[in-house]
Amino acid sequence: MSSHDTHTAAARLAGKVAFVTGAGAGIGRETALVLARHGAKVAVFDLTEADGRETVRLVGAEGNTAQFWKVNVAVESEVKAATDAAAAAFGKLDILVNNAGVTGVDKPTHEIDETEWDAVFAVDVKGVFFSTKHAIPHLKRNGGGAIVNLSSIYGLVGSHELTPYHAAKGAVTLMSKQDAVVYGRDNIRVNSVHPGTILTPLVRELGSRGEGGLDAYLKLMGARHPIGHVGEPADVANAILFLVSDEARFITGAALPVDGGYTAV
Repeated sequence: MSSHDTHTAAARLAGKVAFVTGAGAGIGRETALVLARHGAKVAVFDLTEADGRETVRLVGAEGNTAQFWKVNVAVESEVKAATDAAAAAFGKLDILVNNAGVTGVDKPTHEIDETEWDAVFAVDVKGVFFSTKHAIPHLKRNGGGAIVNLSSIYGLVGSHELTPYHAAKGAVTLMSKQDAVVYGRDNIRVNSVHPGTILTPLVRELGSRGEGGLDAYLKLMGARHPIGHVGEPADVANAILFLVSDEARFITGAALPVDGGYTAV
């Protein structure tokens, strides 16, 4: 990358402050790295301290700025404390990426118990609610900003697996549209991103367990996406980068699939 390219990349989010939940691994880590490369200072929120601090180290190794806060997004007091502390440390908040999530049990509705259902909704729905709730005052004070919520292809269509996850991500999809309408007058844009199969470290590890190993898994899952292959964390992070940048200033309430055509079938 030339010095001109570096300057251009940094200018895209120059002076911005971004909070990313679940930034210790996978899509969250890649998003933190991408936003930082384009000039944002990043607050890394994660439940696992070692993972979060490693993300901070990786951001710093590229000459960019990040700090870590340990936070369980399912606990409102932790979310508020981390949000307020990060806003104080960086002086403001421009961007919130609600990435933290869990998949939960793989059972049909009639086999799921209340504890299993609540475990998914606590993180995937209440986590987005708490993070947005406590970010909004800072975004209003800032004169506006952008929120991106990580939903899923399973927040748009049904399948034969992960029932609580579908319900939770469907909630996130509509929460995003609702908040876009409510906070548009405050110059706060809210959009959702809907990844297909993304080859995160977790997916890579899970895929390796099956018959035929990772190659067989990639062939199987790639065939389900019209583009013919699964995605990478950078594919999602780059979509988030666009949505939080000023280039997307007239985009709010959108549900953007990053799914290789999965939901177009």
